[in-house]
Amino acid sequence: MTTASAESSYTARHLSVLEGLEAVRKRPGMYIGSTDSRGLMHCLWEIIDNSVDEALGGHCTEIGIVLHADTSVTVRDNGRGIPVDVEPKTGLSGVEVVYTKLHAGGKFGGGSYTASGGLHGVGASVVNALSSRLDVEVDRASKVHRMTFRRGEPGHFDDTRGIGPDSPFTPFTDRSELVVAGKAKRGQTGTRVRYWADRQVFPKSAVFSYDELVTRVRQTTFLVPGLQITVRDERGVPGTPGESGPHEETFVHHGGTVDFVEFLAPDAPVTATWHLTGSGTFKETVPVLDERGHMVAQEVERDCEVDLAMRWGTGYDTEVRTFVNIISTPKGGAHLAGFEAGLLKVVRKAVEANARRLKVSTKDSAERIEKDDVLAGLTAVLTVRLAEPQFEGQTKEVLGTAPVRAIVARVVEQQVNAMFSSPKRDDKTQSTILLDKIVAEMRARLSARKQKEISRRKNALETSALPSKLADCRSDDVERSELFIVEGDSALGTAKLARSSDFQALLPIRGKILNVQKASVSDMLRNAECAAIIQVLGAGSGRSFDLEAARYGKIVLMTDADVDGAHIRTLLLTLFFRYMRPLVDAGRVYAAVPPLHRVEVIGAGSRKNEFIYTYSEQELSATLKRLDKSGKRYKEDIQRYKGLGEMDADQLAETTMDPRHRTLRRVTADHAESAERVFELLMGSDVAPRKDFIVAGADALDRARIDA
Repeated sequence: MTTASAESSYTARHLSVLEGLEAVRKRPGMYIGSTDSRGLMHCLWEIIDNSVDEALGGHCTEIGIVLHADTSVTVRDNGRGIPVDVEPKTGLSGVEVVYTKLHAGGKFGGGSYTASGGLHGVGASVVNALSSRLDVEVDRASKVHRMTFRRGEPGHFDDTRGIGPDSPFTPFTDRSELVVAGKAKRGQTGTRVRYWADRQVFPKSAVFSYDELVTRVRQTTFLVPGLQITVRDERGVPGTPGESGPHEETFVHHGGTVDFVEFLAPDAPVTATWHLTGSGTFKETVPVLDERGHMVAQEVERDCEVDLAMRWGTGYDTEVRTFVNIISTPKGGAHLAGFEAGLLKVVRKAVEANARRLKVSTKDSAERIEKDDVLAGLTAVLTVRLAEPQFEGQTKEVLGTAPVRAIVARVVEQQVNAMFSSPKRDDKTQSTILLDKIVAEMRARLSARKQKEISRRKNALETSALPSKLADCRSDDVERSELFIVEGDSALGTAKLARSSDFQALLPIRGKILNVQKASVSDMLRNAECAAIIQVLGAGSGRSFDLEAARYGKIVLMTDADVDGAHIRTLLLTLFFRYMRPLVDAGRVYAAVPPLHRVEVIGAGSRKNEFIYTYSEQELSATLKRLDKSGKRYKEDIQRYKGLGEMDADQLAETTMDPRHRTLRRVTADHAESAERVFELLMGSDVAPRKDFIVAGADALDRARIDA
């Protein structure tokens, strides 16, 4: 293109369209948080949430999302469709206003939506600005209206050689045109948006996460009962369900927040799922445009609806999800603060009223219920709906509308108090069990605090405060030092001779420790073996665990190579995973790999006999075949190590402890949620799923692998 033609195609009209969107392209982080995969997903949420807002208003029942192989994505709905008539102030069609003007749309200024996820009117236009191409099709009045954009600028793509962002593009010069692309079925309405993220803004490493998309879609269908959302992945990305071909999933739920809580809850229930609803009003001063176009302050009355589902389980972890108009607020805000304050207040009153039965002293300030006691084992979903909520930034992670706190707190107080004072036998039973659990959690917290205070009285590095069985190392270099947790005193004697006492410490444990997945915090702290391990590491446990205070750089679990040894290792890993999780996340927990066999190869002539160690039956078989093939002789009485105690010091050092020769397996928890489920399945208090797991895997078990 010549300079003259380039200048003539760039008119004042384009300046007016792009002046706001250019700011988005220069500072995308202000609108979408970042330009990595997280920001790419945020753009997708903005488009999806526009369709969900139609569903919230009762105008949409189906949404479809397609991840195309060419990196584009399509979102369609059967809502009312974006208005196609001309907006009088700008002289542009409704479609162009929505996709090119910041702070414009049905949610900005009210009127079209009483409660919606969008409130700034920038979502669609931001996505348009950050897309190398965006196509919009609207079904209204039995017609299909179409408009296309390149990086926020409306125009026409020549798709004769295929649809894509690289097709020749001609911007509109005089005025924009909303093309009628075809006919729609009578009565059919809706919107379809397909866009290609601009790789000038997003790096190639930024990709759509299928798992994250499905999680968010499932969450949305819980919060909007009856809404059906279909997700289709045509990319064929390795490691996703659609790697071998197009994969489609459909989500629809009718139980709302109650079903969501049942889905999220990881443990057996202590109470039924309580469904609490309520509403309140508050006044808010907002700026509005008057007839002359001037901004004036006006006091308006807002309605706030509260929908809360919650239940307590036998576990100790807390899972509270909060939403504002179905938009997730992962960092909480006014509604979460109100929920916690209201719940704590009503529980404290109930405990005081039942102080004699619960054996709680109302005069002792130490025996006071705290927030963590109430939230232990709680799974809750809290959603509030209100017009024009105030968020902190466009990413909408924190709700800032202050009056919502008092409304939520009042609803929680009234409804939970009604449950506690209900004359129904079932409600009374649940309330009694719940108060017992909360008081037990308070006592466990006080017990843990005492334990922590005792351990802090003496310096963790003073051996006088450490267990007598600990064989400590001389080095105080944390990165270099290693702690071997050894199974049994018999192996300890050999390990003492095999270790390098300069940097290797030994702590023996007697047999199988407590299964902490099923035990309470107080039971864990009372257990001698668990307490010794926590004391030796010197970094605390649970919420107070401080990775920087850990005395050793590596924790090595050295157990026998048999079934009991594997069980002990699993119990130890359960302790580390549940109460010292940062150690596992930092990759500082290892499992030693002791050998199973020792083959003595007879040396030829005057050569000394050579020893070969193998670590599995398959490796032993392969080694013996190799020796037979090469004509080397070996002693037939091959030694099979049943335990670490059967090795002498030189053998243990050479195979398991000497960094120059040993093999260690690093324990990781890359997928924390799935790891948590596995630990709960294998070590938790619920027996039935574990029995099903054992029965299902029984056929695949090789009897020869059992150390009988």
